[in-house]
Amino acid sequence: MKIKKNSILARFVALAVLLTGMSLPAQAQVFEKNILTGGPNGTYIQFGRNVSEIAATCGVDLQVQESAGSLENFLGVRKRRFTQFGIVQSDVLEYLKTFAADDPGVARAILGVRIAFPLYNEEVHVLGTKNINSLADLDGKRIAVGVEDSGTFLTASLVLDLAQVNPAERLTIDADASLKALTDGQIDAFFYVAGAPTKIFQSPGIDPARFHLVPISDPTLQAVYEPATIPAGSYPFQSDPVDVVAVKAVLMTYEYDPNRNAYHRESCKAVSDISHLISTRFGELQANGHPKWQQVDPTALPPGWNIGSCVNAGLDPNYPLACEGDQPTAATGQSAPESEANSAYRRQICATIGC
Repeated sequence: MKIKKNSILARFVALAVLLTGMSLPAQAQVFEKNILTGGPNGTYIQFGRNVSEIAATCGVDLQVQESAGSLENFLGVRKRRFTQFGIVQSDVLEYLKTFAADDPGVARAILGVRIAFPLYNEEVHVLGTKNINSLADLDGKRIAVGVEDSGTFLTASLVLDLAQVNPAERLTIDADASLKALTDGQIDAFFYVAGAPTKIFQSPGIDPARFHLVPISDPTLQAVYEPATIPAGSYPFQSDPVDVVAVKAVLMTYEYDPNRNAYHRESCKAVSDISHLISTRFGELQANGHPKWQQVDPTALPPGWNIGSCVNAGLDPNYPLACEGDQPTAATGQSAPESEANSAYRRQICATIGC
């Protein structure tokens, strides 16, 4: 089944060129540390805030930045100065990896990008009118698929192509505008990819008599994505569980070389500091952070991508950033992954939080 990739790749390369010209000044009074997340109502930004909060307890200032989503975040890590982290969907990674061999622009764009931590599964939400009971019912309808730089846009595009669904109109607008368009009767449904429960669907304006979450049970999609269920009561309008599919969110970084220059050295330290804090405060994140932290499996590395060396440096038991509340645990056994970097990561993450 052929996926329509040309427009997405063109947008990707164009965004890469745009971000190249958006570098911050080389000199800064305080070396900035930033994480690109997503929109104000999504799960990405809540995860970013959780990490920023634990970093602050150890005197590490990590700034949480809103963004359009996964495509912008991936390229931001690669292109923007003082941007050490970005949260990205795993199908974006798979898409880029697949086409990098045939597209020099994509190959250059992914060069040096590394995994910091695998995170949680993000459910593919499709909120639609009551007469839409499956993806097939979106054929010929008016739908919104997210802004063009977002992971929602890419996932929606791939899902519709794989399911062979042809809507009459695809609006590239953000989630807030999509919800308003739906409740105003301007569209029939919209996609939003986020970890459930996500804030936007808590809106009292979603009338259960008019709207519902559309189940995604297409066999092709369940083979490509991970089957998932949004439990009953996750949202005020949702009384029953809904079967959908999910993608994994991943925290990305860059392969900084501390021997290259002062910028790389400080950026590598920032990555090591945050990696150390996530691993040593993992239990705190699960207890006090967004509910999705409880579903994070730090050993679930996406295939074909390597852990950054600065991440592994921060996971070293002797890393010099001791903070009150650090809670290392005993190591357990783990099967060997696909690279030395990933093997080192697995050993150290298991030693710190258990496996």
